[in-house]
Amino acid sequence: MGYTGQISLAHAAFFGLGAYTSGVLTGKINLNPWLSFLLAILLTAAIAYLIGAPSLKLHGYYLGMATLACGIILYIIFNELDFITGGPSGLTGIPRISLFGYPMDTDLKYFIFVWSIVVLVLIFSINLIHSRIGRALRSIHGSEDAANAMGVNTSKYKVQIFILSAIYASIAGSLYSHYMGFISPSTFSLFFSIKLVIMVVLGGIASIWGAMLGTIVITYLSNEWLRFLADFEFVTYGAILLFMTIFLQEGIFGLLVRFRLRKLNKDE
Repeated sequence: MGYTGQISLAHAAFFGLGAYTSGVLTGKINLNPWLSFLLAILLTAAIAYLIGAPSLKLHGYYLGMATLACGIILYIIFNELDFITGGPSGLTGIPRISLFGYPMDTDLKYFIFVWSIVVLVLIFSINLIHSRIGRALRSIHGSEDAANAMGVNTSKYKVQIFILSAIYASIAGSLYSHYMGFISPSTFSLFFSIKLVIMVVLGGIASIWGAMLGTIVITYLSNEWLRFLADFEFVTYGAILLFMTIFLQEGIFGLLVRFRLRKLNKDE
């Protein structure tokens, strides 16, 4: 969304695909969790390609609506395939994972394990956006027609980055399922996809650090404040998104950068 300008409302479904694939393979078939991780990534990448190849020919809101439809379809599948996913009742018995025989059986161990993976993903993402591919992605965001005219294969890059972002969601889903030990379709609803978009917009589009900051803020608000608002939680998220879109399109991180630059200019 930030670097290529693709609005996706299907990422809660990709998150769910990773969670359910890894959860079913380990909880029901007793497959090795690491092999389940890999199979979850491959399945998610394949479905993301099937969704992305035709959908990414669309632009703007039409692309958002197409991914929205795909996300809803996958959510319905999670609910209806109860003999595999457990349906609305959820899937239980998902085991914790072990690293070289060392079980991640405490919150602290799992916290360190997850953040080790996050750091690796961040390093890869930062290197990607500063590479030739990253420059191509930013050119697509700026103007797809201009990027095509300069020889950038926009269709290929759009599908590839869509698949990569789906893989990120799949990894997160697998980590989530093995930590919780229980998953249900309600976790992977459309509302979660919208929350992901709000995280990016709030923190700052076209900034990895902005997305991280937005995630921290929204997660804190959800757990500490907004959950007490019950049904008004949706209204609050809508108000946040509307405010950021109208008054602060650069996000919180962009605002901090602007203040920092002003301070440096004053010091000079």
